[in-house]
Amino acid sequence: MTTLIVTLPLSPPGTATDYSYVLTPDGRTMAAHASAPAALLPQPGTSGAEVVAVVPVRALSWHRVELPKGSTGSTTRLRAVLDGLLEDRLLDEPESLHFALEPQAQAGTPAWVAVCDKAWLHAALQALEAAGHPVSRIVPEFAPDAGPAVLHALGEPQDAWLVSTSGEGVTRVPLAPPALALVQGLPEDTPVMAEPGVAALAEQLLQRQVTLRQAAQRSLEAAQAGWDLAQFDLASSGRTRALKQLTAGWNEWRHAPRWQAARWGAALLVGANLIGLNAWAWKENSALASKRDAVREVLTTTFPQVKVVVDAPVQMEREVAALRQATGAASGRDLEAMLGALSSAVPADRSASAIEFSAGETRLKGLGLSAEDISALAGKLQAQGYAARADGDSLVVRQETAP
Repeated sequence: MTTLIVTLPLSPPGTATDYSYVLTPDGRTMAAHASAPAALLPQPGTSGAEVVAVVPVRALSWHRVELPKGSTGSTTRLRAVLDGLLEDRLLDEPESLHFALEPQAQAGTPAWVAVCDKAWLHAALQALEAAGHPVSRIVPEFAPDAGPAVLHALGEPQDAWLVSTSGEGVTRVPLAPPALALVQGLPEDTPVMAEPGVAALAEQLLQRQVTLRQAAQRSLEAAQAGWDLAQFDLASSGRTRALKQLTAGWNEWRHAPRWQAARWGAALLVGANLIGLNAWAWKENSALASKRDAVREVLTTTFPQVKVVVDAPVQMEREVAALRQATGAASGRDLEAMLGALSSAVPADRSASAIEFSAGETRLKGLGLSAEDISALAGKLQAQGYAARADGDSLVVRQETAP
């Protein structure tokens, strides 16, 4: 899935403000990186592409808190709890700040909280949205890492910074002699990542070998982390966020190279099933057509006078009824046939006091049958093509299927 990763500027955004960006086709490799105003940022080529905003390390502060039990029940209560926990640690009023908890934070255990200026963050996001790049996720440039400490030298020689990330948090100091206090106590093999502009300064000051790491590479790594600072007033509804994650996952599956084999396998599986279903449907249609032809042949052979076959079963029933009427033969809908069927089904010690017959339906009164008797009688009559039911003190019998 194509992703546009944009680093938010520290200054208030304007029409001429440059945004550093990275364009990646799969979230792991860089297709392009540069700086441009918001209106000139590249448009990702695929539908459902993601825009990720990176908050610079100098815009965030980090605080360790322990959430009380029951504080995560609602976002309103959680925000109020964070306000109370951090009020004494912050220089600004909590209402003017944006808070974000680390992923999977749970009550009763320590958790990191990222804090930044709310007005600055909203303005930066609104500028991107106005330029046609609505942000779907917000990530920190650096975040606390449970692994060993790593040092990062950033900026330019006239504005250089040293950042330390570890399980103890994120620490940022100017890249100057006082920064040596941050390095003291760290193992000699502690990795030092430096941007090209301050690599020589970092080696000279820290007396350690550094590994070059461009800001674009760092933004790409930040976007791969599990953080999302879009919380509280910046969070979408649960349904919207779930739909967004589902869309992002679907687009990644459609376009990511690592899923190519799975896509081919799924396509072959769907193709094989479609071919099999079509073959099965053709076979069933052929069998059904053969049965229809056989029924038509029986009708035209038995009744040669029928020249046009529209509905063979109905026409067959009509011709049989006409033949029966012409010869005077009894049908299953006649009273004699129904009484014959009843004589073998009704208990021998029961007799009807009255019999009514009309339109192929016989109604017998005075049998005095219980519900169990009627159920047993209905089962016997069903085998002979009749249905029986109780209607008050009467038993109603009518033919269901032609004999």
